[in-house]
Amino acid sequence: MRLDYGQIEVVDDKMVEILQRKTPAERIAVGFRMWISVRNMLLCHLRHTHPEWSEMDLQQEVARRLSHGAV
Repeated sequence: MRLDYGQIEVVDDKMVEILQRKTPAERIAVGFRMWISVRNMLLCHLRHTHPEWSEMDLQQEVARRLSHGAV
């Protein structure tokens, strides 16, 4: 495992073995659950940080951040 400035994520060798044993559908399901988790954590963080924002404002900011500004 090599770390450099261009490499952000590093997957542990054990995790690679576990993921390789999963079917493609199982790997997609894992990724989707991770995305839902990140979305929920971001929404909670924004609600706490900006209690004055409406639900629409919160949803728009979550979408903006998760789409890297494309939305």
